Amino acid sequence: MPKKAAAGTPATALLTAQKVEHTLHPYDVSPDAPNYGALVAQALGVEPERVFKTLVADVDGALVVGVVPVTGDLDLKALAQAAGGKRGALADRAAAERSSGYVRGGISPLGQRKRLPTVVDDSALALDLMFISAGRRGLQVSLAPGDLIRLTAATTAHIRT
Repeated sequence: MPKKAAAGTPATALLTAQKVEHTLHPYDVSPDAPNYGALVAQALGVEPERVFKTLVADVDGALVVGVVPVTGDLDLKALAQAAGGKRGALADRAAAERSSGYVRGGISPLGQRKRLPTVVDDSALALDLMFISAGRRGLQVSLAPGDLIRLTAATTAHIRT
């Protein structure tokens, strides 16, 4: 019986199935390192404004995904407003991992176990390529912001601080 190729992640499987142009970028940065996002950008040799982090928040009792540049933080009030709610707080780590199917440091907005409302920071619209987690620690994927927005049915808003 032939060996199967190494399995990708749900995020990379989705990109491949949808025939979305993308490039995978492995890197080696400890997920517990201070200023993790800046270190990832440095390891990839790209401007930090192009590297985005995926955060799961609780907005009025419902989970919502926020995608913001690593150069700033998620504005929870702005995220709540963009999601049609009043109050937001970062979701419990276990809830975020359970809902997404990914572990902290590797949560991707793509291919999540449970599709959640997603808001991408509007700064992504000015980029030709952005970098997001490919669904596991140590692996980023670059793609056009429009593809990310389409595949996640995301809205865009100013949700960074």
